[in-house]
Amino acid sequence: MPAGLIAAVAAGTLAERVGLRAGDELLSINGNLLRDLIDARFYSAEERLALRVRRDGREFEVEAGRSYDERLGLEFAQPTFDGIRRCDNRCEFCFVAQMGPGLRRSLYVKDDDYRYSFLFGNYITLTNLDESDWARIGQQHLSPLYVSVHATDPGLRRRILCNPTAPDIMAQLHRLADLEIEAHTQIVVTPGLNDGVHLDRSITDLADLYPALRSVSVVPVGLTKYHRGGCRAHTLDEARAVFERVVGWQTRLRERLGVNFAYLSDEWYLRLGENVPPLAAYDGLDLTENGVGLVRQFLSEPLIPNHESQTLVTGTLFAPLLRQATAHFAEAEVVPVVNHFFGETVTVAGLLTGRDVVAQLQERDLGDVVALPAAMFGGPEGQSLDEMWPQEIGEALGRNVVAGDIRRDDGSRV
Repeated sequence: MPAGLIAAVAAGTLAERVGLRAGDELLSINGNLLRDLIDARFYSAEERLALRVRRDGREFEVEAGRSYDERLGLEFAQPTFDGIRRCDNRCEFCFVAQMGPGLRRSLYVKDDDYRYSFLFGNYITLTNLDESDWARIGQQHLSPLYVSVHATDPGLRRRILCNPTAPDIMAQLHRLADLEIEAHTQIVVTPGLNDGVHLDRSITDLADLYPALRSVSVVPVGLTKYHRGGCRAHTLDEARAVFERVVGWQTRLRERLGVNFAYLSDEWYLRLGENVPPLAAYDGLDLTENGVGLVRQFLSEPLIPNHESQTLVTGTLFAPLLRQATAHFAEAEVVPVVNHFFGETVTVAGLLTGRDVVAQLQERDLGDVVALPAAMFGGPEGQSLDEMWPQEIGEALGRNVVAGDIRRDDGSRV
């Protein structure tokens, strides 16, 4: 029987009131077995709660009344209590399959779990759902979901996923729309595979489902030096062709739908030297977790110099723009770090390792503070990809190191 291991109990909440504590296991709520955090939230919305708990091998039940706005107040060790659903596809560009040795263990988990899509915005393929999953998505209204499409042509998509039994994605997206589940989609564009007329068809098909289907993010294929598949990265001419094709679609779709609907990830703009669009071009959507609109968000808020001298670390792709944005800082130097771990074609800051940062900064004349990109430590563990804490990097460099210490006028950090 799955159980939710309680990691912490929030003060002043129902869980504290009934005596739950860290280390307890929550088995059921009102007789409903719990598969994950979603179930715990869903079934704890009733006014009267009967919580079945296991403590030190002994099971017992506690009951309590709940006011309308009272939280259960539990933090669980894992969001899913019955494990994580693995991906049964074998895409040649799968980034998990391109990981080198010595990284966080969680980075080698090839997940494809619709619950993680709902909770954290992970992109999933919908290839492993059964009828009980569909029933639950509708009953608990798990919206929005984030779906990797890559191509709407069924045969081409099966080829991309290396999965001959992959269902028709358009039929599945129609089913989500019928359940009133909002969806965001992505297309990872691989040259010679799903670009050109195939990209046209995909955008056309997906746009027909607007507004239930809110967006499609167009992302370039990313390959590390550990890649062993048959695909390759875009040349500049190929990247330009994709860029212009999608911009053309944006113009037509804005006339038809009132929104751009198709959104290019930031990497296209930075690599081609194009200006990122204004904030309004993203139509109020937050797609930054997929690399869409993050640069515009950064540029839209004024930066205030820190009084200490700083070394600002970033990836090679973003470095020119960061230099421009911080040109008014009196004592700040932008240092791009080359990604030797994954290969020099990987240029984004979020995939830098602590070892590369230390190796390339050790011999430099650093300021009082070394500001590392917050995206380096974006995982749930709060460590870099190669399991280094910011303070460990600071100790290796002999400097005070912070993650994202460029202060904005509202006091927040990036």
